[in-house]
Amino acid sequence: MKKITAIACAALLLVSGTSFAAAHLLRVTKTVVIDAPAAKVWNEAKDFGGLNNWHPAVATDQIVAGTNNEAGAVRLLTLKGGGTIKEQLTYFNAAGRKFRYKIVEGVLPVSDYSSTFVVRSIAKNKSRVTWVGRFKRKDTSAHPAAKEDDKSAIDAVSGVYESGLDNLKKIAEAK
Repeated sequence: MKKITAIACAALLLVSGTSFAAAHLLRVTKTVVIDAPAAKVWNEAKDFGGLNNWHPAVATDQIVAGTNNEAGAVRLLTLKGGGTIKEQLTYFNAAGRKFRYKIVEGVLPVSDYSSTFVVRSIAKNKSRVTWVGRFKRKDTSAHPAAKEDDKSAIDAVSGVYESGLDNLKKIAEAK
């Protein structure tokens, strides 16, 4: 009986150790303060089918299913450096200046990706834009492949958010 208990405990420890090594949920939050009214900033960024109008990495943004700015819409982003990303809008609230979406497929080193984009007024002519992503690395195994690990996933999403928010700030403050 002691032998069976020992084997069961060893098996439990092995399974527990493996689950700790597997991918866990990651999060990136980037925020920018823009010297422009929230309504103006929202107007620049709200178009789910127009990310290419303000994000410097996106060559084209095409709605391939559903209706733009309505939950269920699917966009296909073609990146300037090559590759595509297909994303689905899961929530859109124009009055709250907020939307959520998820990646359906794409070239980023992430899986189970969902994101929230929000524009808030913080003063008469000042806004705060917050972009939050929750995801796992692309290779969710205990030993991820090169460039598909946690650091690669976090770095990729951080870079996307930072370059987009920097350019949105530039555009909104110039007009």
